[in-house]
Amino acid sequence: MNDTHDEGGDPACWLDRVCDACGRIRERAGSDVCEHCGAGADGPDEESRADPPAASGAGEARHRDRDGEGRARNARPRDGLGRPLPYGTPGVARQPEGVSRTPAETLTEAQRLLDGGMPFHAHEVLEDAWKAAPETERELWRGLAQLAVGLTHAARGNAVGGTALLDRGAAALTPYAAAAPYGIDVAGLLAWAAELTGRLAGGPAAGDGAAGPGPVPAAETAPRLRTGRG
Repeated sequence: MNDTHDEGGDPACWLDRVCDACGRIRERAGSDVCEHCGAGADGPDEESRADPPAASGAGEARHRDRDGEGRARNARPRDGLGRPLPYGTPGVARQPEGVSRTPAETLTEAQRLLDGGMPFHAHEVLEDAWKAAPETERELWRGLAQLAVGLTHAARGNAVGGTALLDRGAAALTPYAAAAPYGIDVAGLLAWAAELTGRLAGGPAAGDGAAGPGPVPAAETAPRLRTGRG
């Protein structure tokens, strides 16, 4: 996971690169300043300032959250769409990182989370598959993770970021359309992404300063990952 952002998500899907101010994707990896609107140039945003309780002792360095294996991973509670909540607030548990699953298990778990209105959590499951996939399948799993991130932003009301991630996910999946493995419905997913981006293109101003129809319902909008099954 990227140590420099609290948003979560691997560079595979750019979840942590979407600018909260303008909704667009920061193309400079690791940059805290948006090259599109300049957000972040005046210092850390509100989320970054909301540190966990400091360790005892004056002048100690900022605490960095780590998981059970000592890897840097932000531990702030999150809601069902992965938005950070204040420390101490009840939230929805993150998916454990680095879980080894078969492709069928990955798709089943990701579908369960999508159907439950938690595309952010589904993207974490799909990221594990991306990281473990053979080279010939890496774009397939990255594309699926990007679609889940696109739905996450669409459900948050960020039409610009949602559209950008849906387009990138669809582009990654397109080469697999002729012979998709594991029963993945690539053709159906491409049609779903195109329909959703069309919905996001219209309507009044939405959240995060992005134009669009407003937040879409995550569970009701969730795609079917496999042909003829949940």
